[in-house]
Amino acid sequence: MRDVLDALLEWWHADVPVGLATVTATWSSAPRRPGAAMVVGPDGQVVGSVSGGCVEGAVYELCREVIDTGTPRTARFGVSDDDAFEVGLTCGGTIELLIERVDRGSFPQLPVLAAAIAESRPVALLTRIPGSRPPAPADHPPPTLNGLADARHLTDNIGGSHTPASTTSDPTDVRPGVTSGGGDSVGAGLGATGGGSDGVGSGASWGGGDGVAGGAGPGTTSGAGDGMGGDARSDITPDGRNGVSGSRHLVITPDGRDGTLGGDRIDDAATDDGRGLLAAGRTGVLHYGPSGERRGEGLSVLVASFAPPARMLVFGATDHAAATARIGSFLGYHVTVCDARPVFATARRFPSADEVVVDWPHRYLTAEVEAGRIDERTVLCVLTHDPKFDVPVLEVALRLPVAYVGAMGSRRTHDDRNKRLQEAGVTDADLNRLASPVGLDLGARTPEETAVSIAAEIVALRWGGTGARLTATEGRIHAD
Repeated sequence: MRDVLDALLEWWHADVPVGLATVTATWSSAPRRPGAAMVVGPDGQVVGSVSGGCVEGAVYELCREVIDTGTPRTARFGVSDDDAFEVGLTCGGTIELLIERVDRGSFPQLPVLAAAIAESRPVALLTRIPGSRPPAPADHPPPTLNGLADARHLTDNIGGSHTPASTTSDPTDVRPGVTSGGGDSVGAGLGATGGGSDGVGSGASWGGGDGVAGGAGPGTTSGAGDGMGGDARSDITPDGRNGVSGSRHLVITPDGRDGTLGGDRIDDAATDDGRGLLAAGRTGVLHYGPSGERRGEGLSVLVASFAPPARMLVFGATDHAAATARIGSFLGYHVTVCDARPVFATARRFPSADEVVVDWPHRYLTAEVEAGRIDERTVLCVLTHDPKFDVPVLEVALRLPVAYVGAMGSRRTHDDRNKRLQEAGVTDADLNRLASPVGLDLGARTPEETAVSIAAEIVALRWGGTGARLTATEGRIHAD
């Protein structure tokens, strides 16, 4: 929802109802992950996307219908890969959507959510899904569209004379390619590594019990943007409830909540479980009994987590560091460049970085760990290429439960550095976590090409990619 939030909040403050479609579940090679959203404004303007262009025409009509009726609904769209290719679509796969009207009355907590996101505070939006039912069994995947006619049907121009297939709020009404009902539990946030066996931890807190498992706050925070505050915002109270009667939304933080899903029991259960997903930076669907029983069926809740961006710490104020900072920012990381030399570590040299810090790398990293600002999503790139900087910071980094530690240098430099680290007491197990020489073998020569190589390695490790050319592989392209 991040990419539609500004427009959504602007219309909310203007007291104008809009239609919001949110991806709740995906199967196969659907291009957008759970939590992706699309908004249709009162003037027909569209912001965001739920499928990269595959079904937006049909979703547009559903959003307009929901604006008029005020009745939320769910919808499922499926397109086979072969049919998608034949009609020129960018994807196949299946997605389930929650479509709802958003205005001041239906979503009074929106400014609270927007302010938390703007201030980089961990927050999650819990939404009760209408017409809930248990998830589809793994051996019975959702149906795809019935042939090319239905696939073409979904590519009609937005606002055209053709009427898309529609759904009703009755969960028993099933039509070709579009069904009503809930979805399966899915999805990881940017850089998230997951949680327990089902990704839902009861009573989990931000930061985790041992300071390792959970996420952490960002290195810096920014003030709320224009329109975030004002009379419309109500602060989240510690496990209090400021929502209005009939609200379907619950905004939760590690220590507070605002709104209600309909009752104390479901609010308490969903708050505990939602905090587990929030701590892992994950988005997914939780399933409960009609009264909020954890082992029941019939009531589903979408949890959209908005954890602060994962951090990338780049050590060394070099040309390679500048290129890596640019691509890290492009990938959505909160980028910090750190170097002990003030003449090189300047904001002017690193305009893409969110922070430029003058400090010894090992001292800065230790301070960030002690402040709780390093978590399992953090990536560390040591590009100083100087043992007096490299060895002390790597001695700290390799003992941390972070997502990635990479160090630049030739193979001779790598061997010498490993020897120094072993002499400093770093174990072989910890050394095996070091990506050195850093990056994938792309034949990179320039700092920019090297940065692409480093980013490719980070992405491959995050999603389990091989780094091989896709032309030399078979099977599915998109990772689960």
